[in-house]
Order: sequence, then C-alpha cells, then structure tokens
Amino acid sequence: MSKIALVDDDRNILTSVSMTLEAEGFEVETFNDGQVALDAFNKKLPDMAVLDVKMPRMDGMDLLQRLRQKTTMPVIFLTSKDDEIDEVLGLRMGADDYVTKPFSQRLLVARIRALLRRQEAVAGHVVADSEETKVMERGSLRMDPLRHAVTWKGQDVSLTVTEFLLLQALAQRPGFVKSRDQLMDVAYDDQVYVDDRTIDSHIKRLRKKMRSADDDFSAIETLYGIGYRYNEE
Repeated sequence: MSKIALVDDDRNILTSVSMTLEAEGFEVETFNDGQVALDAFNKKLPDMAVLDVKMPRMDGMDLLQRLRQKTTMPVIFLTSKDDEIDEVLGLRMGADDYVTKPFSQRLLVARIRALLRRQEAVAGHVVADSEETKVMERGSLRMDPLRHAVTWKGQDVSLTVTEFLLLQALAQRPGFVKSRDQLMDVAYDDQVYVDDRTIDSHIKRLRKKMRSADDDFSAIETLYGIGYRYNEE
C-alpha cells in the first residue's frame, strides 16, 4: 500500500481527497501546513507528496525546495487556475507533475497512479529484461535504471523519476531527435495529457542539474519547433 502525503491549507480538500484516495487503496497522511509536513517528512518520507502551492508559514514552493535537497520522491503540485507561473516554477524546481484547481479527483488519482508506476519501473521494482533496465553508458554519462543512479564524468547527479526517464529516452539513441510528443509518451501515462511547456520545463531542470556536475554540459540540444536530441561526445 503506497503512502501519500497530502499538504493543503484547505481542510475541505484534505477531507474529500483523502477519502477518495483511501477508497482507492492508498494510505493517506494529511497536513494543513508546509512546516508541519516538513517536520514529519524529516522523520519518515511518504511514497509521494501532493502539495498545494499557496499555504501559510511554508508554501509548496519552499517545501519542494527543502525536499529536493534530500530526496527525489515524486511530487505533484496543486496550482491555482490559470496561474502559469506556479506551474512553470514548480516544474523547474523539481515537481514531477501538476494539477490545476479546481480539479477532478479522478484525474488526480490517475496522475498519482501513473507517477507511482513510473517510480516503480525506474526503481527496478518492476524488472523486465529490456534495454530500459540495462546500465547505459554514453560518453561521460552513465545511467543505472535498477538503482536509479546517474553519473556524469564520475559525479553523481540526483534526478527525479521524470527527469531520469527523459534523459534515458534521449540518450538511448544519440543523434536522433525526440519530439515533445514522444517524450510525453515516455514520461507520462497514456491517459494523462500534458502540454509542451511541461516537457520544456523538465528539460530545463534536467540541464541545470547536469550543469551542476559540469558547467560545460551541452549534450542535450534543443531543435526549435521539433524537439530535443542527445549528442554523444
């Protein structure tokens, strides 16, 4: 049973969503304050967190920033309607997905299940004899899917589930272009729609992390209007 942490200062959302998730078979822990949630996470992490962006004391952005210093645990943001700044900033800071308020609880459940399936596959809990599970080396890049481990020039790079899957998809075939639609298929469930901006934000975050290991990292190339490709050294 996967444990989901739900963090939102709206008690009605906490009550209704937690009831829905529990009915779907999840264990749910609720928090109405980002600081209280962080204190609990420092003791024991859930399998996934669903965070509201705007909360008192510590908002979702601050909480996500603190979390990403210690874990790549999957995170879904709940953002305000039509607030693209929240969505883009959240993705660039390391959120795996976002759902806009007001939202369908069925949609949120679908996003949670899709993200957990991706996490299990990357972590090696669902192991198949395929290219996706083999250690891959591309020049200075080394990726071990079963350990969710990435190194660049021998330096460890900590990636979220989404970032890992995107990098793996690009690096599997150096020189070949992946369109945004193809990358969406890799990183998201078939029933979950995301727009181009979401993929672009993940790629920007991925580049930033790789450049933290090497200022000169330039292996991921943008082809404007087409997509992205990985260029092996």
